Amino acid sequence: MKKISVILMGCGGVGRQLLQHIVSFRSLHAKMGVHVRVVGVSDSKSLLVPIDVLKEELDDDLLSQVCSIKSAGSPLANLGALGKGEYRVFNDSESRRETEEIAQRLGKSTGLVVVDCSASNETVEILMKAVGLGCCAVLANKKPLTSTLEHYDKLVLDPRRIRHESTVGAGLPVIASMNRIISSGDPVHSIVGSLSGTLGYVMSELEDGRPLSQVVRAAKTLGYTEPDPRDDLSGMDVARKALILARLLGKRIIMDSIKIESLYPEEMGPGLMSVEDFLQKGIAKLDQNIEERVKRASSNGCVLRYVCVIEGSSVQVGIREVPKDSPLGRLRGSDNIVELRSRCYKEQPLVIQGAGAGNDTTAAGVLADIIDMQDLFP
Repeated sequence: MKKISVILMGCGGVGRQLLQHIVSFRSLHAKMGVHVRVVGVSDSKSLLVPIDVLKEELDDDLLSQVCSIKSAGSPLANLGALGKGEYRVFNDSESRRETEEIAQRLGKSTGLVVVDCSASNETVEILMKAVGLGCCAVLANKKPLTSTLEHYDKLVLDPRRIRHESTVGAGLPVIASMNRIISSGDPVHSIVGSLSGTLGYVMSELEDGRPLSQVVRAAKTLGYTEPDPRDDLSGMDVARKALILARLLGKRIIMDSIKIESLYPEEMGPGLMSVEDFLQKGIAKLDQNIEERVKRASSNGCVLRYVCVIEGSSVQVGIREVPKDSPLGRLRGSDNIVELRSRCYKEQPLVIQGAGAGNDTTAAGVLADIIDMQDLFP
């Protein structure tokens, strides 16, 4: 039985769902000859570990308890106050130091997968150190991979030891498909993708004639947007995904190299207008312009989609007119879609489409990446 030791950073929706998947699929993984051994779980303040990480693991009952505590909005540190169980809780700076010590102890012995399901900018240093110590890394967090080129190079120095399928398209096999095409020597000419479930929903609703302000308010009510919808409407999340794909193709670019179209002007930005004012007053001022663009596209036999376009040295993110009868044009709701053209996929692009958001789908992609590492473990 192969034992894959895992330390998880981030106990939000995706992290909790990952722990639930690990516990639920024990019998399936046993049939595959694999056991996922959780030796650490951390939130932004604390780290929970067994007494002896070499011999012990956090048992399934404790992992379920972690999920319950975090679902209730409580910190992991609360587990330490219970004073029972074969585990220790480290807080603040001790948490990072202990994570690095575990990476050092296990990286060269049993092996370790450091999983980043956080949304933090601060995990990149831990990940780089862990990879340097011989550990593997699995990411759902986009920020480390969209940091500086220096950081990126250190993270991907040994491509066998890093997986990040869930950074683009949740559980869709976008990264895996691209890696296979790249490995075959088939040159990728262009990628066009609708990679935001939120903006996909917004664009398809606009197509039906609803004003932007009404669509965004409805999306927020349905839970499709961030608490501040401008986090979605800025296009920055799509830009991060585009940057990850572009770097995978070998393009040496940074975020400032990407042309990003925001759906709102600077004067309506978070620092200048509250969320309430934006939703009640600001966004309505954008309705007319978007309505005109929708009508213009329709007269050309097209619809509007918010996409990333990677072609040559150019990476752009924004609204584009696409033919109504194309895969992108037929896209509805919050699905993601990627169209990839290469030498082999020149006339008809490779199209990958499906649910591109959701904790369940994203966590499934992370777990698949962990299991995919099994051949690197004794």
